[in-house]
Amino acid sequence: MEKTATLNLRVSPSVKQQAEQVLSSLGVSMATAIDIYLRQIALAGGIPFPVRLPPVPESMNADLMDGETLRRTLMKGIDDAEAGNLYDAKEAFSMLRTRRRA
Repeated sequence: MEKTATLNLRVSPSVKQQAEQVLSSLGVSMATAIDIYLRQIALAGGIPFPVRLPPVPESMNADLMDGETLRRTLMKGIDDAEAGNLYDAKEAFSMLRTRRRA
């Protein structure tokens, strides 16, 4: 099949680099991977995998907290922030992933 359409995409440089590393280890070019993805969308009639937020631990899910528990949790967060007990986003997400596996 002739390939004549061109896509110009803007993506996060770090996401692109991570994807290129994975694709390289698979022996697949970025162009081929995008072509596969678009073909799968056409075949599936939508995105070919579930698109959803990762599960949140119950201890962090505000929907499952009563008002007092939510207030205490938020106040603890404010107190921690004011005391300088902070994590950068990368470190925080790493800690969440570790908890989820445990």
